[in-house]
Amino acid sequence: MNLRWLNALLWGNSVALAWMWGLGLFFSIQISFMFGMQGLLMFAIPNALGLMLFGWLTQIVANRHQGGQESLSLFFDKFAKPFRLIFYIYQIVALSLTVFALVKYLFVPLLGSMDALSGAAVMALAVCMSVFVLLAVGCLLGEEFGIRKIKAGHALLGGLLVLCIVTILFSLSPPNLGEGTAGLGGEYGYTSNRFWGLAVPLVVGLLFGPWLDLQHWQRAIQIHREKTSIRLSYVFGGAIFFLLLLFHGSLAMWVMGNASGTVVPNQSSLDDLTYGHHIVVQYFSGANFSGGSWLPAAYFGFLCICILTTLDSGYVALRWFLEKNVEKSENMLLSIIPKQVVSSPIPTFFLIAIITIIGYFAKFELEYFMVFFASFFVGYAALAIARCFVPNSQQPLPQIRMFSMACLCLVIFAFGYMADQNALMYLGSLLPLAYVVWLVVTTDLLRLVTEKAGEVMDAAAEIPAIKAISKPEHAVVKTVVSAPEPGGTHDLAGHFEGKWFVYSMIATYSDTNSVGNVYFGMYPMYVGKTRELFFNAAMPDFDLKTTKFYILTRSFEHKFVRESREFDTITVKIKVAEANRKFCTLEHQIFGSEGQLLGKGKQSLLFVSSKDYGLLDIPSEVYTAFMKYL
Repeated sequence: MNLRWLNALLWGNSVALAWMWGLGLFFSIQISFMFGMQGLLMFAIPNALGLMLFGWLTQIVANRHQGGQESLSLFFDKFAKPFRLIFYIYQIVALSLTVFALVKYLFVPLLGSMDALSGAAVMALAVCMSVFVLLAVGCLLGEEFGIRKIKAGHALLGGLLVLCIVTILFSLSPPNLGEGTAGLGGEYGYTSNRFWGLAVPLVVGLLFGPWLDLQHWQRAIQIHREKTSIRLSYVFGGAIFFLLLLFHGSLAMWVMGNASGTVVPNQSSLDDLTYGHHIVVQYFSGANFSGGSWLPAAYFGFLCICILTTLDSGYVALRWFLEKNVEKSENMLLSIIPKQVVSSPIPTFFLIAIITIIGYFAKFELEYFMVFFASFFVGYAALAIARCFVPNSQQPLPQIRMFSMACLCLVIFAFGYMADQNALMYLGSLLPLAYVVWLVVTTDLLRLVTEKAGEVMDAAAEIPAIKAISKPEHAVVKTVVSAPEPGGTHDLAGHFEGKWFVYSMIATYSDTNSVGNVYFGMYPMYVGKTRELFFNAAMPDFDLKTTKFYILTRSFEHKFVRESREFDTITVKIKVAEANRKFCTLEHQIFGSEGQLLGKGKQSLLFVSSKDYGLLDIPSEVYTAFMKYL
């Protein structure tokens, strides 16, 4: 038990360091610079709570699903399919924000203070070199530490981080924050319009943020594999992360309160707002310390450790995610490119480098990247949570509508931020949540209406007057016969047991081989017969003469477990396992007379036009028929 507690603490340390990316690292300075202690707490508390809630809820998800130590991994494989592109975009934005922040707020102030690096061309070269050095170190550490070893590497770096923090705290003189706890005051006070304009988007974005971060899903899966509490690990992680934010924000307030004359805030040329992300770096890089002082080295070491533990985590998570998706992908374009290239995070890191360099020379600020987390990703994160916990929210993801809504909210929020219009900022953050609620509720209502309408029609069909005049063309005759074995009664057309369609038959002499066992080729035929009866039960109005599509078998797999003999009762169970835009997978199990498993497997279906056999998306009537059995 103590070992699990220690393992949870180590994972909590890794969680906190991986989450200490550019947003937590430098925005903690900016929010303290603008609004003082109230602003820092407004940023730090929901940030830490978002981590803790993610761990708490993913523990519930892991416990709800079967699969033991692999339950969360199996869940994520299905859960992540419709969100794959968003997961990838989220990682790109997060890592780009981190590299951009370190370059603009650490390297540029340091390089700009060196007389030898005067001149725009030399500075541009220095910026580009800094970006590629950062990413190269991230790749190197990511290759060195996989997910199984990363907590040990982060434990070592976490120890160095504590040493840096202790050195800084014991070296500050005077130790009090002074007037820095009030921030800039005036128009930037915690009672100002700008403060409350940021409050709602920050709370919304930070509470939902971890749900689209691959680093956290990978950690949660690995923690569960190690039989350690995800919930406890993320409670530790959230607490450590809160203390790190509190330390860095308080350090910024100390600089403002005790050394305000030695730092110069920056005014952006794009929005005319005052930014101070770099004030602590500027202070420690100035001529404020004697040659033997450890204080600057301790602070810059703190920054480097926080950034490197984010970059290596991002590399490991990207490699894990890309390898999983490339391995299962059937895209023809991806098959042309070597697998080692497609599954490597290095091309993505090059893209991150390009985004960072463009952002720097376009005079972006950290907040311009943050807009995505307060608006664009909010709806996807909310829908991800709904698909984990809300019944009947497993409908196919409306990709175009969700993307359109995300882009609309991004523009609304960005305009509100630039124009200092709180209403637009609130709208950009809350509209995605309202849209997701509407999606889930309307889907649930549609399902209820459909079910109740079916019940009403079935009840009405039993009224003698209606029954006399109705002549259904596709009536299904249900005959009950006694099974030869003590298994009760059996429906000749099959029946449903929950989401499984069940059909039983008796093996006879024609089904057996020369030694009396049921011939192996009969089992696929049993499954095929059951599948056709399932189709008939799920889509009774399907007519080959008028259909616009055909259902074809794309692949079939079966694992033989036991044999059966003549006159054994063979029971086949079949259900819809999963579906994407074009293919549907059915899962089957075969049981013998005594309920013993004879075999199991799956098959993939595709849909083609009845006119020219062209490949189709899954027809809407098939989705409607199959969805309640998925």
